[in-house]
Amino acid sequence: MAPQGETGGPGPTVNNSISDSRIEQLVQGQNVTVNFRAPHRPHVTPRQIQPLRRAFVNRAAELAALTEALAGVGHGHGPSIVAFTGLGGVGKTELIAQWAERERAQFPDGDLYADLAAIRHQGAVDLGEVLGSFLRALQVEKEYIPDTAAERSALFRSITKGRRLLVFLDNVEQPAEVRALLPGDGLAVVAGRRRLEHLALDGAQVLTVPPLTTGAGSELVRGWLGSGRGTEEELAELVTRCGGLPLALNAVGSQLIGRRQLTVRRVVAALADRPRQDGVDDALEAVCAGLPEPARGLYQLIGVLPGARFTREVLQVAAGGGPVDPALDDLLDAHLIDELPVAGEPPEDPAEDRFGCHDLVREHAARRAAGALSAAEIAAVQRRLLDYYLHRTALADRSFGERFRLQEPPAAGLLTDLLTDHAPDLDWLERESATILVLLRAAAAQRLHGAVWRLCESLWPLYHGRKLYADWIEAHELGVEAAGWDARPDAEIRMRNQLARAHYELGEHELAAAQLALAGELLPRVTDSRLAGMLRESQGLLCLAQGRAEAAVAMFTEAREANAGDTHGIVVQSYNLAQALFAVPDRPEAPARALAEAERAAELAERTGDQVMIMRLGILRGRIHEALGQPAAAIERLSGAADLALRLGHRFKADQALELLAGLAERVGDTGLARACRERIRELRGAAGVLPGADCSD
Repeated sequence: MAPQGETGGPGPTVNNSISDSRIEQLVQGQNVTVNFRAPHRPHVTPRQIQPLRRAFVNRAAELAALTEALAGVGHGHGPSIVAFTGLGGVGKTELIAQWAERERAQFPDGDLYADLAAIRHQGAVDLGEVLGSFLRALQVEKEYIPDTAAERSALFRSITKGRRLLVFLDNVEQPAEVRALLPGDGLAVVAGRRRLEHLALDGAQVLTVPPLTTGAGSELVRGWLGSGRGTEEELAELVTRCGGLPLALNAVGSQLIGRRQLTVRRVVAALADRPRQDGVDDALEAVCAGLPEPARGLYQLIGVLPGARFTREVLQVAAGGGPVDPALDDLLDAHLIDELPVAGEPPEDPAEDRFGCHDLVREHAARRAAGALSAAEIAAVQRRLLDYYLHRTALADRSFGERFRLQEPPAAGLLTDLLTDHAPDLDWLERESATILVLLRAAAAQRLHGAVWRLCESLWPLYHGRKLYADWIEAHELGVEAAGWDARPDAEIRMRNQLARAHYELGEHELAAAQLALAGELLPRVTDSRLAGMLRESQGLLCLAQGRAEAAVAMFTEAREANAGDTHGIVVQSYNLAQALFAVPDRPEAPARALAEAERAAELAERTGDQVMIMRLGILRGRIHEALGQPAAAIERLSGAADLALRLGHRFKADQALELLAGLAERVGDTGLARACRERIRELRGAAGVLPGADCSD
C-alpha cells in the first residue's frame, strides 16, 4: 500500500534508470525530485613499507619463515603471523622491509606500517591512533571511523577480511599490542627487541634474529669494499668489534667506502683504542671522529630534537638559521640518518623532505650533545624549536578557517625567514603529533605556561578531527595546569572544555562533567560571552548524552544567547536546541516546538548560504516530521538532505539521511523506495571503505 501524506495524496514512487554505468535513484513525491549519486573517489592502494635499501646477508632462515607464512595467506583462517625479536641494530626492520619489497606483488591490497616506538607514551601505545591511521590509509572516511579502539579494531578486521594485505608492526613490546592490530586476513609481521613468545598462542611463528656471524659480516663488508681491502682476519675483527650488528657495520662501512685511503686495519685499531662499550656505540664514535666539524655539530643537534623524524627546516631552526645542506649530506653519506620516503607525490619544497635515524643513533647523538653543549645552549635550541612549532601549528589551525581563538594570529618574526611556503595542514599536524607532544611535555617541565596552552589550542583540529584520544587528554591536562599557572582563566576554561569534549566522545561522562563544572566556576572571572556559549554547548551535549533533555534545552538556550551577533553560532545552537526539544520525553508539544526552532534555524541558514547546517537541519526536520505523522514532508526533507550531502561530499550524512528514509519507507510499506535507499547506502559504504573487501573506486 502506498503511503498517504498529511493531505491524503499519493505517496512517493521510485524510478530506477542506468546511465554511464551508474544507477540513479529518482525519488518523486510531493514537491520533491532528487538524484542520489555518490561522488567518485579514485582508489589508492596503500604502500607504506619502504626498504632502506641496505644490503644484508645470512638471513636464509628468516626469509624462509616469511615465505612459508605467505603460503598460508588467503586460506580463510585469519592472518598468518610471524614475529622477529632481537637486539636493536641487528637488522630486523630492514630484513622485513626488503622481503616486503620483493613480494609486493603478493599483496595487491597493499601494505601498512606502524612504528610503535614513535607513538609510545610512558610505556603505552594508543592503539586507537594506530588503527585510525590504518583505516584512513585503507580509505575509510573519517566520519565512519569509530571513537573507541575496540570498535576501530573490529572495523579493521571486518574490512580486511578476504584481502591480501601485509601489516608490519615495528618496535612491538607486548603481545597485546599485536592482537589489537591484526587484520581479518593477510599477513602480519612483527619486530621487537623484547621476547614475544606468547604470540605463539595466536598461531604466530616467533624467531630470534641473531647478530651476524663473523663469516656473514665479513661477506657483507666485502660486498661493499670489493677484494683487496682488508684481510679476512681484519674483516672478522671488524665484525666482532661491531658486535655483528648491521647498524654498526653500515656506519663503519660508509667510512671505508667514502675514504679509499682508509684501511680496515686503521678502523679496527681505532675501535680497539676506545673503552669497550658496545658494538654500536664504538662504531658510531669511530664514524663521528671522521666527520667534518659542521657534520659533527649537526649530528649533536639531532640528539636535542624532540623526535627521531625531522625535516630539513627543523634542522635549520635547531642550528639557528644557518645552512645545513652540506652537513646533512655528510650525515646521509655516513648512514647516520636516512631520507624517509613520502606517501603520494613528493613535496615541491625540499625543506619538507623528511629524515630519520635509528633510535640507537639518536641516543648516541644525545649523549654527545650532553657532553659537548652547555645546558644554556641546549635550552636555546629547545626554545627555538618550540617557537617554530608554535608558529607552524598556529598556521595549520588557521588553515581551517575562522573560529573563536584566544591567541593572536601568528606574527611575522625572526622565524619567518626560515619558514617555507609549504602550508601546514591536518596531515602535517598528524605527522608531527608525536614530536609536538614531546615538546609540550618539555615546555610544561620548563614552566613555559603560555606556550603550552597556546600549542594545545592550535591542536584542536587535529585532536577533534583525527580522534587521537590519548594525546588529546594528556596534552590538555598539561594545558589546564599551564593556563592556571599563567593566570589565564579564559585559557583554562578553553582547555577544560576541550578536555571535557575528549571524555564526552569516549563516553566518560563523569569525567567530562567534572571538567565542565570546574570550567563553569571560572566564568565570573571572564568577560567574553563566547566562552560561556562554548561551555554551555558542551554541557548541553553532555546532558543530551545522559538523557537529560530538559537540562540540555536550558544549556542550549543560554548558548544561543551567548552567540548573539554570530549568525553561524545562532544557527548551530538553534539546531542543538531543536534536537534537545525533540528529545524531551512525555511532552506532546515538544516535537512541534522542536520543528518551529528547526524551521527558523533553516531560514537563517538559507539566508546566509550555510550549506552544511542546511543539510544537518534537513535530517533533523525529517525526523521531526515523521514523529508528527507527516511522512510526505519527512520524505521531502530527508531526500533533500541526502542529495545536498552528496553534493557537498558528506557521505556519512548522506548515509544517515538515506538510512532514515529507508526506515520510513519500510514503515509506510513502500518497498521500492526502501530497496533503492538500501542499495544506495551499500554503494556509499563501499565507496567510504567500510564494507569487507570493498573497492573504493565506485
